[in-house]
Amino acid sequence: MKLMVNGEAHEVAATTLEALLAALDYEADWLATAVNNDLVHKSNRAEFQLNDGDRIEILSPMQGG
Repeated sequence: MKLMVNGEAHEVAATTLEALLAALDYEADWLATAVNNDLVHKSNRAEFQLNDGDRIEILSPMQGG
């Protein structure tokens, strides 16, 4: 399946958002995720089905001052 993740093209076998995060080594509870501009809560990631061409944004908090 072809997906856009944070603006970069990826071809993956993952069919759920949770599987995609694991495949890309994003395994933290503090991430924010959105698919096609819709926020996906962490409790819904395991059931959230991805489709070819989806645009996924994965955001993590940054430190700074």
